[in-house]
Amino acid sequence: MHPYPPIAEHGMIGDLQTAALVSSDGTLDWWCTPRFDSPSVFASLLDSERGGHCRLAAELPNGDGMTTRQLYLSDTAILVTRFMGPGGVGEVADFMVPIEVPAPEDTHCVVRVARVVRGSMAFTFACRPRFDYGRTPGTLARADDRSAVFRGPGTDLHVQSTTGFPLVAAEGDVSARFTLSAGQAAAAVLTSTASGAPVPRSPSLEEVADAFETCRTYWLSWLRACTYRGRWQGVVNRSAITLKLLTYRPTGAPIAAATMGLPEQIGGERNWDYRYTWIRDAALSVRALIDLGFHEEAQAFRRWLRDRIEAGPTASGDPLQIMYRVDGDPHLTEEVLDHLEGYQGSHPVRAGNAAAGQLQLDIYGEVSDALVVGGDIGAIRGWKALSGVLDWLADHWDRPDEGIWETRGGRENFTFSRLMTWVAFDRGIDAATRFSRPADVGCWTRARDAVFEQILEHGWHDKRRAFVQHYDTDVLDASLLLMPKVGFLTPRDPDWLSTLDAMDEELVSDSLVYRYDPVASPDGLRGSEGTFNLCSFLYVEALARSGRLNEARHAFDKMLTYANHVGLFAEEIGPSGEQLGNFPQAFTHLALVTAAMALDQELGKAETRPPTGDHRHPATHGLTTPPEDATGGTSG
Repeated sequence: MHPYPPIAEHGMIGDLQTAALVSSDGTLDWWCTPRFDSPSVFASLLDSERGGHCRLAAELPNGDGMTTRQLYLSDTAILVTRFMGPGGVGEVADFMVPIEVPAPEDTHCVVRVARVVRGSMAFTFACRPRFDYGRTPGTLARADDRSAVFRGPGTDLHVQSTTGFPLVAAEGDVSARFTLSAGQAAAAVLTSTASGAPVPRSPSLEEVADAFETCRTYWLSWLRACTYRGRWQGVVNRSAITLKLLTYRPTGAPIAAATMGLPEQIGGERNWDYRYTWIRDAALSVRALIDLGFHEEAQAFRRWLRDRIEAGPTASGDPLQIMYRVDGDPHLTEEVLDHLEGYQGSHPVRAGNAAAGQLQLDIYGEVSDALVVGGDIGAIRGWKALSGVLDWLADHWDRPDEGIWETRGGRENFTFSRLMTWVAFDRGIDAATRFSRPADVGCWTRARDAVFEQILEHGWHDKRRAFVQHYDTDVLDASLLLMPKVGFLTPRDPDWLSTLDAMDEELVSDSLVYRYDPVASPDGLRGSEGTFNLCSFLYVEALARSGRLNEARHAFDKMLTYANHVGLFAEEIGPSGEQLGNFPQAFTHLALVTAAMALDQELGKAETRPPTGDHRHPATHGLTTPPEDATGGTSG
């Protein structure tokens, strides 16, 4: 096993309350249970020695000549790792059966099935749990040839196998070696429970097969609700499944990513914990699912959001904070896990997130949009909650904040934050008028118009002919790619087109988009970062809506080449095309969905009208200008 496989060399499985990552060599190297934001049982992705892992793979005697391939069964979250060698073809199927009941569960199962389809192959199994982010090795309390129990703080891990999969205890861990011939299968089930819970009985192969079919049927049935029938059906389906896997079923709260601590720069300090519910990310994820036809998820998130508002002011006195735990707990105390070396030495490793206490006023725009999207304002309680927030915002919108990117370099008057407060008032006014709801519409209208005028006066930079990151800079910011999408201006507005041209010159590098230039606009952190996948897909959508269809389609096609082997994206793309940051990232997948839908729509319109405007060939446009060094966020 390579100590640190590339971030992209993973697939994700999950049961809608927790998720695990399995590398392309058959190693389960990340699993937190019983919730996404619980301490880990396996975390060798953050420390190959101390983190713990569970590996199940086919092996050759000399280790040479083995080829591996990993894939998802079509339109499911069942992950298959295939092993092809001189002796035959084998595979390991990993899955978790979705928990459909809307209540938190202490019991979660990862099922690992080995089988051979040709010839004969030997398999090895090694289970080395390390509880509480590797701080507690765990105690092997009991073991025989079919089961073992590891006890950790508050959690037990049961390892059970079928016939033909003998377990052996050694040095506090368990392992196995067995050989299968064509048509034979064997399985191990890893079950996490609360401490002292009854020991599950060892499964039979028939029961494992039934669980496999239940999992497959669930995902195929869930996807039937998808209304997307466009050109990129497969990648959109995979993104939809990914967004669903990252949503905590008991509360409807989506998380930003399945992992913590994966670096934005190898060896750097930009290593954050993303296993929480950001108001912004969650609202946009739910909006993407609504656009695809998944309305149940939207209703669940609205209830969660309403409950957060009704819980009363946060410690700062504001109605909401930017992120919460999946159950709505606002306490996300950040700690540094000094005992973990971090992915490829990327330290510090942080659990919790101190950015929870930041002021980011844009969240009120995402909240307002999420609560009124689709012409549905939900229950009366939902409206009362929203109107109370907008009344508060009318008195508090004109403040500097930390902005969408959670910079730790001090508060500024960020243009994107103002843009989204404009959205908050605009959506509230529209809903109050259309649905005849009681509201101080006059106050909201005055606030909305004041925000609009302020953005035009201070967010627009005459010399750059572009909207800029904040009022005291000429730095560009890719978050403003959302300006036409939210309706602040039209996609063909001359001021927007000149802003898009400026971004082309400064932030775009061959379809890849930097968030901003951290050299020109210090964010309070050392090091650099890659291009931001969310922004790259927002750029595709902006190009399409502005009529630059050739460029949009080419940029989208190129972006898809950065997906990993099973169609998943992390947060960023590094200098050599590698995936960086936490994985998989909801922000990226929701933006992929919206880009695909926008591009489909605009291509459909173009097919019914004569060609206009966009005659530049995307593969050659810009080659007359030598590319600059992209280190600081400049483009070629």
